[in-house]
Amino acid sequence: MTTSRPIGVFDSGIGGLPIARQIRALLPNENIVYVADTLHTPYGEKTEDYILQRSLAVTDFLLAQNAKAIVVACNTATMVSIKTLRERHAVPFIGVEPGVKPAAIHTQTGVIGVLATEKTLTSDAFNQLAKRVAGDVQMEIQPCPKLVRLVESLQLSGQDAVQAVEDYVHPLLEKGADTIILGCTHFAHLAPIIEQVAGLGVSVISTETAVAKEVARRLEAENLLAQPVEPTTQAASAEFWSNSDLPLFQKQVAALWGPDTQHDTQHGIQIKSF
Repeated sequence: MTTSRPIGVFDSGIGGLPIARQIRALLPNENIVYVADTLHTPYGEKTEDYILQRSLAVTDFLLAQNAKAIVVACNTATMVSIKTLRERHAVPFIGVEPGVKPAAIHTQTGVIGVLATEKTLTSDAFNQLAKRVAGDVQMEIQPCPKLVRLVESLQLSGQDAVQAVEDYVHPLLEKGADTIILGCTHFAHLAPIIEQVAGLGVSVISTETAVAKEVARRLEAENLLAQPVEPTTQAASAEFWSNSDLPLFQKQVAALWGPDTQHDTQHGIQIKSF
């Protein structure tokens, strides 16, 4: 079935961009509409009711853009909101869960660490996930309140970023963790520093590729995949929307989106108030 309807992707800011990039790499014919709810970032510091209301509002916006599927590219919003979103709307919703299962399988020491926002780590959905898939593995959790703001300000290297990562990773290493889960999509932007601080003997698990594969699977199951375009046809679009500082958002996307940023930003970056 040929369709030009876009895949919607949203996060409280730019944390979901690595997921959108993986979707673009895996499904190059698909149009993407990315929404950064930056005016309300970070979700991890908000109440569950607040996060749910923001998730509903952004979903309404994406549906108004005729989104055929929506990726909740935020661990906190997934844990808090995705059940309600699925109950209220018929389009497929794909969420993001911390990679507890692959970490539990991979660990040799029997200790895994989770870097995430406090809201994710205290949610009922996360606790249920941990009980369901962690088994006998010891799971150590580490709230990371500084990291989202570092990413949003593009402080992805330098001493401040290294110090913050060390503050959060070292306690997990001291408890014997040999596998560390990135339980917030923002943290993928800091993966090189996290891997450096953790050291060669520690695996760092992120979920962007797994989420992109699930998007492809769901679209195929629903007969929603876009058909390959002819060489003369305009390439699939990528629109980026924010409800905050446009110059900063343009800088963020230019730094993080990838080699086709020039094409996409000329055609797609817009500001939208919710």
